[in-house]
Amino acid sequence: MYSLRMAESVTEGHPDKIADQIADALLDEFISKDPYSKVSLEIVVTTGLILVGGELSTESYIDIPKVARSVVKDIGYTKPELGFDADTCAVITAIDEQSPEIALGISAEGAGDTAIVVGYACNETENYMPWSITLAHRLTRRLSDLRKVGNFPFLRPDGKVLVGMIYEDGKPKFLKNLTMYVHHDPDISLQLLREMVVEEVVKKEVPREFITEDTSIKVNPTGRFVIGGPVADTGLTGRKIVSDAYGDIGFSGGSSFSGKDPTKTDRSGSYMARMIAKHVVAGGLAEKCVVQIGYAFGLAEPVAFDIETFGTHKVDVEKIKGVVEELFPLKPSEMIEFLELRKPIYKKTSCYGHFGKKGLPWEELRLLERVKELL
Repeated sequence: MYSLRMAESVTEGHPDKIADQIADALLDEFISKDPYSKVSLEIVVTTGLILVGGELSTESYIDIPKVARSVVKDIGYTKPELGFDADTCAVITAIDEQSPEIALGISAEGAGDTAIVVGYACNETENYMPWSITLAHRLTRRLSDLRKVGNFPFLRPDGKVLVGMIYEDGKPKFLKNLTMYVHHDPDISLQLLREMVVEEVVKKEVPREFITEDTSIKVNPTGRFVIGGPVADTGLTGRKIVSDAYGDIGFSGGSSFSGKDPTKTDRSGSYMARMIAKHVVAGGLAEKCVVQIGYAFGLAEPVAFDIETFGTHKVDVEKIKGVVEELFPLKPSEMIEFLELRKPIYKKTSCYGHFGKKGLPWEELRLLERVKELL
């Protein structure tokens, strides 16, 4: 049985990702000075403007415009001809204190928000992520890396990749279509751009066995892509939630991550759900696994918890659920402590996905042997 699975990834210079990176860079700054900062930020980027809005309760002070400009500069928007420049764009703040009613719910160790969270893992790749989203992130990251080290000086920061993978009986078979939109200087020919991107990006990141005679590869199929970034499209935090997670192969709880401190269970709960799913698959208990948890504002205990293995389980699912609930903390305050989420680790999650990366606490298999023992 064949099926098509798709995934999207955008480069760090995409307007929505600029917003996510600014939000998480600000979160890191607040947490580094006050680990108990309560932060919920939304960022808008558009022509010549960064708007920082949201709610904040903290004992720390940071220079918000300075941090925002630093992120934009690191991304590469440093020239006026790009239409968005770190040194000249305006930075406006509209921030209020966190609602006392929300603060009261959190102080009672309840969830900081009502949320459905989802974690996913499968045995397709070494990092237990789907191949489709893995390839999408590899390609956008390589585009950015080649631009920033100077190998492709004609590249500009914006960009997008869409991957379509054919699966046979639930296993990745081949790359059906790959569509790339690459932001570039006006003086490079479209033909040369396409040839270089295919040779130095696609062929270096996509395994050979996935490219067949039926694979369609398109680079800038609509033509030139000279005008990009915030001058071409307004960016906003939280608009790439499926790209941030697992692509269309995994479910989404519907909430975004960036700009939220860990008391927001739509972030911390999603990280814990991924950790659980990864342990289930890495432990050989199932070939793929979805973990779903429901949280209600102000309540410490989850209101719902479920595991789905799509018939790939090797151990009874109810037994797996019992062991998971015994070993893994699911209350908000316990998750925060267990995953050490009061550290400034969030900027590294804000681009190229929140899952499957090394060095993130929810990717660690620290309870794997214990899970195997109990099952």
